[in-house]
Amino acid sequence: MTTPHRRGLLAGAAALAAWAGLSRSATAQGQAPAAAAAPAEPVFGRAAPPPGPGQAVAIFAGGCFWCMEPPYDKLEGVLATTSGYSGGKLERPTYEQVTSRDTGHYEAIRVLYDPARVSYQKLLDVFWRNVDPVDGGGQFCDRGESYRTAIFALDAGQRAAAEASKAALAASGRLKKPIVTPILEAAPFWPAEDYHQDYYKKNPVRYRYYRSRCGRDSRLETLWGKEAGGA
Repeated sequence: MTTPHRRGLLAGAAALAAWAGLSRSATAQGQAPAAAAAPAEPVFGRAAPPPGPGQAVAIFAGGCFWCMEPPYDKLEGVLATTSGYSGGKLERPTYEQVTSRDTGHYEAIRVLYDPARVSYQKLLDVFWRNVDPVDGGGQFCDRGESYRTAIFALDAGQRAAAEASKAALAASGRLKKPIVTPILEAAPFWPAEDYHQDYYKKNPVRYRYYRSRCGRDSRLETLWGKEAGGA
């Protein structure tokens, strides 16, 4: 997440936070205890656990995973989001390995949801409207393989829904270039380091500064207009 461009953006945000007198603690915020039926929370260095009874999982890669958590966190029926890495050949990858070596991983998010309250189709709609699906080299200011977009299908139903959603979007004529976002068979999802989780909550000034300067919102507005964000 700290490409040379991003390091500069975050340095500016740190100065802004200091000027505003806001805390820049990297300590992870606590979360409400999970219900008895809920699975264990994902932990860095371990493959994500399976969903609990009445729960389902979706995995999306949309560039910077910090920016993909908020639109899902505010969606009714989403129980939790986790930033992590998927699609690569290395087990238990670290952020430094993913961004500096050819591990093949995407920055991705794991969405734990209640399918009785929110459909996978809705999750797909939110995904498309939070990414630039015609950019195959990364997303916005973040360039490189780990910032590419992808949909990871966990079963045949998800694959069919994702393929239909992609085809409908392509046929709509909404986008002026071909969609390059692949639909891939789900690979192990490895949770990212604790400091990446809920980054937008723990470091709001830095997050907003980075997101704005990276050009994400302006590009999304160009692509999607009032539908940008999709939630």
